Amino acid sequence: MNPYGEEKASADDTPTVQFSAVPGAMNRPEPAGPPGAATPPNATAALSPWQQGMRPEQEKPDGDPTLGGRTAGRGRRRALIAVAVVAALLVAGAGTTAYAYVGEVPRGTTVLGVDLGGRSRAEAATALRSELERRADTLAAPVTVKIGDQSVQVTPAEVDLAVDVEATVAAAASTKPSPFERLFGSRSVDPVIQVDEERLDEVLRPVAAKQARAAKLPAITFTGTVPKPVYPEPGTGLDPQRSAQVLRDAWLQGHPVVVPLVELATATSAEEVDRLIVELAQPAVAAPVTVTSDRGKVTIPPEVIAGSLILKADKKGKIEPRVDAKKLRAGLADQLAKIEVPTKDATISIVSGKPKIAAGADGQEMDVAALSRELLSVLPRSEEREVKGVLKPVQPKTTAEELAGLGIKEQVSSFTTQFSGGLSAPRSQNIVRIAKHVDGTLVKPGKVFSLNGHTGERSYAQGYQDAPVIIDGKLVNGAGGGNSQFTTTLFNATYYAGLEDVEHQPHSYWYDRYPAVIESTIFYPGLDFKFRNNTPYGVLIQTSYTANSVTVSIWSTKIYDKISTEWGPRRNITKPKVIYLKPEPGCIATNGIDGFTQDAWRIFRKDGKEVRREKFTWTYQAQPHYICAEQPS
Repeated sequence: MNPYGEEKASADDTPTVQFSAVPGAMNRPEPAGPPGAATPPNATAALSPWQQGMRPEQEKPDGDPTLGGRTAGRGRRRALIAVAVVAALLVAGAGTTAYAYVGEVPRGTTVLGVDLGGRSRAEAATALRSELERRADTLAAPVTVKIGDQSVQVTPAEVDLAVDVEATVAAAASTKPSPFERLFGSRSVDPVIQVDEERLDEVLRPVAAKQARAAKLPAITFTGTVPKPVYPEPGTGLDPQRSAQVLRDAWLQGHPVVVPLVELATATSAEEVDRLIVELAQPAVAAPVTVTSDRGKVTIPPEVIAGSLILKADKKGKIEPRVDAKKLRAGLADQLAKIEVPTKDATISIVSGKPKIAAGADGQEMDVAALSRELLSVLPRSEEREVKGVLKPVQPKTTAEELAGLGIKEQVSSFTTQFSGGLSAPRSQNIVRIAKHVDGTLVKPGKVFSLNGHTGERSYAQGYQDAPVIIDGKLVNGAGGGNSQFTTTLFNATYYAGLEDVEHQPHSYWYDRYPAVIESTIFYPGLDFKFRNNTPYGVLIQTSYTANSVTVSIWSTKIYDKISTEWGPRRNITKPKVIYLKPEPGCIATNGIDGFTQDAWRIFRKDGKEVRREKFTWTYQAQPHYICAEQPS
């Protein structure tokens, strides 16, 4: 019995092959015909001697009758049997292929030694994750990365180094096995490794920096209006993509990873620098550019062009020409002032004991960002160097609507200190000048007010006069003497308004015109007074003065019913020393003041209850008893 069917001989010895049904079989041979049927005359005429079952030497061109009969029958029988075997193998092959492709992952597929073949993708992912969990300690271990003669330990977690399970399973499912692997073999698929290139570069760069050589970036600078080239030079360093790929390839091999330093060429060549000089830098400063607008013309001179044209490379060494809008505006400030309309901020002031808002006004300002782009387009030209400037509307920084929503409706606190000498005294004049400078200042919610930042340096140029100040423990005449009294007044007004103290420092010596501990000195630029508006409402500072006093009031919305101060007893009292000073012009004598340490508590009350308290402590030095005379022998 033939495994593929039964073979029977007919009367003329012509074989007939019968096939049992095989599911999926293809290309079945047609039957030779019923037993005893004559073979058509041309049935074998088109067959070669080999197909007819005879050896080439048996072929006779004269049609010898010995070619028929039993010999010819055997040849035809062999040919038909061969066809049947091939067909059967194809049927078997189809079945084996179907077996190989059961599931989404082909049979015989392994990853990291785990057999994923014949599984769905979800099943394969679960199996792979299970293996990774088994190897968790190994996979989490630090990896030694060598860069030249330096090395660093890289923890997989810090650079997101891991096996990408989903991508690995997808690769295993989509990679087609060879025909041999389908039928008989197995295949191993490499896992897909993920790593965060940027984070890896951050870890490796400090190590590489010790051996790397920074590239010299190209640029074109201007000396006056003469362009000067800076030619690039390549450096050595890390290529983040290369570093990541080396780590991915070597991570699971179990040996140190060697990351190479590579040559880093700049994106702009020396030839490109020369071309930019000829085609852009030189013509850019060859003549001025005219800017037209609805309110007049502005001329941009070559010097301003040279100062605002930026021809420096980025981190990759690429020069992207641009015009710096801020530098352009600074260079054209005087000309723009003639055609621009300044904005007017809305203001709030105290009129007849009530806050009053005055509306602001919009302005017009040259759109220098757009002008910068337009300017860049005409700089390479030798003619038609004219661009259109656009004056855009600009709103004031502070509007009436904004002020109305700040909740400035009542006086929250007020504090007054006394001074002597009348308004004609230099010290009094200094107090009045700084008070006027601060009057009407608005501090928005969350903002910090700095007295030094608000007034700037208080010097002779700003109109301040000589009056006593403390320098190196002695009273000497200096510009702005008396400003500390205003600072103490302002500090106490914000203190009793419940505003947050950010920075202040009491005097070295205590003067009885100030409350002990809760007072502040100031000296530009090292000693400053700062407070933060830590309320949801705006804060308006109002100042006023008389011939012998200065007052600071804070207007806002009250948060606390009352803020008061409790002082502790003075301790560690020290007595002043007697010190003789040379009796020369400018020497200031003093009577001496005791030194001491004292605490003060700021107490916050709301709804009749104390809600919190804040402690302040300061130690005053004893002010010496200075005598402007020769010391007695």
